[in-house]
Amino acid sequence: MPELPDITLYVDALTSRVVGQRLERVRLASPFLLRSAEPPLTDLAGRTVVGVGRLGKRIVLAFEGEFFAVLHLMIAGRLHWKPAGVDLPRRRGLAAFDFPHGSLLLTEAGTKHRASLHVVRGAAALGAHDPGGLDVLGASPAQFRAELTRESHTLKRTLTDPRLFDGIGNAYSDEILHAARLSPLRLTSQLSDAEVERLFRATRETLSGWIERLRAATGDRFPEGVTAFRDGMAVHGRFRQPCPVCGSPVQRIRYAQNEANYCATCQTGGRLLADRSLSRLLKSDWPRSLEEWEARLSR
Repeated sequence: MPELPDITLYVDALTSRVVGQRLERVRLASPFLLRSAEPPLTDLAGRTVVGVGRLGKRIVLAFEGEFFAVLHLMIAGRLHWKPAGVDLPRRRGLAAFDFPHGSLLLTEAGTKHRASLHVVRGAAALGAHDPGGLDVLGASPAQFRAELTRESHTLKRTLTDPRLFDGIGNAYSDEILHAARLSPLRLTSQLSDAEVERLFRATRETLSGWIERLRAATGDRFPEGVTAFRDGMAVHGRFRQPCPVCGSPVQRIRYAQNEANYCATCQTGGRLLADRSLSRLLKSDWPRSLEEWEARLSR
C-alpha cells in the first residue's frame, strides 16, 4: 500500500498537473470502485480542480463548489498520468479522469479490487473520511508521546494504526523501528522517556528522508513504479540479507496478512521474535537466538 512518502509524491505531481484545470469527464471501468451515490460522479464533470491534498493514505481532489473526490489506493492501486483520452488498460484499469492536457488513470493489480472512490460535498462529508491519525512531520514531541501511549499495544501495531498515526504502513514502520533500534513487538507502555524521544526522531527523519529521496529520484516526472520495496531500505523486504548497520541477517515474522522485518542484533538484543505459525509448529525447536538460527541454516 502506498504510504506517506509515495502519497506525498502523488499529491505533488497532481498539484502541478490538474490544479486550475477543468475536469472534462470521468470514465469508470469498474462499478465496484465507486463507493458513494450522492452526489453522483457525473457532478464532477465540468468543474475545475482547486486543490489536491490527502487524508492519511487517501488522496483528495478538491473541486469548485466544495466537491471532493476521495481516492483510496489500498494495496495494489496506482495512479498514472497519460496523454489525454488514452484508453484504460483492459484488466487493470479502473477509472480515468480526463483533463484537457492529460488523463489521470487509476489501475489496480490482481483480481481483488479494493481501491475505492468516494464523491462527497462539503467539509463535514470530507472529514468523515479522515482516520484522524497524527501528522508526525508537523507534531510536537508531546503530541507524539500522547498518541503513542494512548493504548498499550506493540509498536508495530501502534505505528500502523491510521487512527493514531498518519500515513505510516507496513514498510515504513519497519524502517522507523530499525532506525530507532526498537523491537516491533515492544509494548508502548514499556518504553522509557529516552526510547520515546528516539522513536519520535526516527519517525520524522525516516519519513522526511524518504520523501526527499523519492522527490530527487522522480524530478518533474509523474511517480511511476510506486512500491513498498525500495532499494536503500534497511530491513523491509530484505529477509536474510545483511543489515546495513551491523551485517546480521534481517529477520522476519509473519502475522495475519502482514509481516515485520527487523534486525535481531540492532533491535532485540540478538533474540529472535517468535513467528506465530512457525513457533507453534516447531514448539521447543524454535531458535531463541540469532546464533542458534544461523547454526541451523549452516547444517
